[in-house]
Amino acid sequence: MASTPFAALSRLFPNQLPSCAIPLSFSTPLIPCKTLKPKQITPSRKNLYIHRSSFSRIRASMADQVSTQTLNPKNVQVFDNGEDLSVALAKYTADLSQKCIGKSGAFSVVFSGGSLFNSLKKLVEPPYVDSVDWAKWHVFWLDERVVPKDHADSNYKLAYDNFLSKVPVPPGQVYAINDALSAEGAADDYEACLKRLVDAKVLDLSAATGFPRFDLLLVGMGPDGHVASLFPGHPLLSESQRWVAFIKDSPKPPPERITFTFPVINSASNIAMVITGSSKAEPVRRALGGDDNSTDLLPVQMVAPKEGETTWFLDKGAFSSL
Repeated sequence: MASTPFAALSRLFPNQLPSCAIPLSFSTPLIPCKTLKPKQITPSRKNLYIHRSSFSRIRASMADQVSTQTLNPKNVQVFDNGEDLSVALAKYTADLSQKCIGKSGAFSVVFSGGSLFNSLKKLVEPPYVDSVDWAKWHVFWLDERVVPKDHADSNYKLAYDNFLSKVPVPPGQVYAINDALSAEGAADDYEACLKRLVDAKVLDLSAATGFPRFDLLLVGMGPDGHVASLFPGHPLLSESQRWVAFIKDSPKPPPERITFTFPVINSASNIAMVITGSSKAEPVRRALGGDDNSTDLLPVQMVAPKEGETTWFLDKGAFSSL
C-alpha cells in the first residue's frame, strides 16, 4: 500500500417485451455530506476500505427530494490502480446480482456511459462472467444521447461493444431508447416503457418514494460533478415528478439527451459510484470531504438514496484531493 492515500485517509478520518426492448443488433430497426465518521478503517495491500461510513445531514438549495435528507451509510473504496478497482467492482456486481436473483428472480441494472465500461471489464472475464445468471438480467440506461444506436456518441453502442456483446443477456431484456424519436419523444417513450415494466412486475416501486426501484445503478461522474445527464446549475436538478426527462442544451456534446431524474436515482436499492482520474478529484472532495460551504450542490452531491446504499469505487487520482 502506498503511504500517500493512507496518510490522507488518516487525516480525513481520524479515529413481457415492452417497445423499448430491442435485439442486440445495430441492423434491427427500432419499433416503437458533511463530515465522514467511519466506524472502521481496514487497510489492505491493494486498497483502502472505509466501511459503512455514516454521513450527516445534507444541505441543499435544489431538489426538494434531496434537501434535509439523512444520507444512508456508505462505503468508500480507494484503489491503487484501475485493475484492482475493476476486480472489486466485478465481484461487487456479481455478488449483488446473485443476491437479487435469489431473492426476486431478476436483477435490474442501470448503466451510465463514459469510462464505466473500462472499469467493468473484469465482469466479462473469468471467474466472474461464469458466476452470473445473465438470463435474469434486465439492462437499462441512466442517460442516453439522442443519436442513432451505431453512432460513436451512443451509450448503447458503448455498452454493446464493451459489455453486452460479450455476455448472454436476452435481447428482450435490454431496454434502449427509441432513437427515431425527438429528445422529448424519446424521454416520454422511455418513461412509458418503465411504467409498463412496473405494471408487468419486472420493476418494483419504492415504498418510500413511489418511483421505480432498480437493484443497481452503475454511475460515473464528469469532471464538473455531473452525473447521468444532470449538469451543475441546470433546472433538471430540481425535477421532482418525471421519471425520465430530456435535455436539449447539454453543456457537453451532443446537446440532446434523455436522463433519469434524481427521484429515480435516489430510489435505487444500490448505487455504485465509479470514479477514476485526477481530473475528478475536486468534485469527489466536495462530495466526501465535508468542508464544502457552497450553497449550490454539485449533482454528485445530490446522489443520496432514501432507502438504499451507495458504494464509492475510486482510484488514487480521484481521491487525491482528500
